[in-house]
Amino acid sequence: MLASNLNIRPLFEEAATVDEPCGLAMLFVRNPIERVAPGQIVFFEGDRALHLFVIREGNLRICRQLHDGRRVITGFLAKGDVVGVSFKNRYLYSAEALDNVSFQRQTKVEFEKQLLARPDLRPMLLTQLCDEVAAAQDQMVLLSCRSAEERLCSFLLARLQKSMAQSYEPNVINLPMTRLDIADYLGLTIETVSRTITKLAGQGILSAGRRHEILVLKKSALVQRAGEDEADGDDTVDDAPRHYHH
Repeated sequence: MLASNLNIRPLFEEAATVDEPCGLAMLFVRNPIERVAPGQIVFFEGDRALHLFVIREGNLRICRQLHDGRRVITGFLAKGDVVGVSFKNRYLYSAEALDNVSFQRQTKVEFEKQLLARPDLRPMLLTQLCDEVAAAQDQMVLLSCRSAEERLCSFLLARLQKSMAQSYEPNVINLPMTRLDIADYLGLTIETVSRTITKLAGQGILSAGRRHEILVLKKSALVQRAGEDEADGDDTVDDAPRHYHH
């Protein structure tokens, strides 16, 4: 069931006037902002897919539950992402807050109605669906064909791109999730994740930043360790400065 039926009781506010939304987020702008605390559920896997959501602030963890009860993290979503886009009648995953999250929801019926009235936004929906398919394929390759170090480095590079899109400094990786979450997502143990990060730091590739942040000191080396082409990171700095300014 949806979070609103679980006595989670999000706080409501008027539609935001800051950070004017763009793209598909424009279809949510007239709706109130809801807030959930870390660990609270926005919707559960198997709930009726009655709404779509756009994240205004914060980060969500996307999970699926296996038949034996194990949880599998399939992705992480952040500010500006639209959640719950599906042609199914029920959500295929659960969405859980990693930190303080604010979001707006729109009924699926109203979303489709508004989309019909905004043909300029339809390609954006198709792009999102294609991106999700591509991300799922990339994840399959990552889990089946790459070493632990390659998995972690690829993940960190993807997070670096995401952090830049959120206006972080070009060498700062924002990691709102725990190392256990990262391990779950990458199909590794938490010990392997911690050991690999320590190894990369010892080699001068990474450095500790502020809370929930890692600094990239040698991006070209990180790209190489991920087994990716140098061109994959052309829109970020090559080798970041070694000093972090608070």
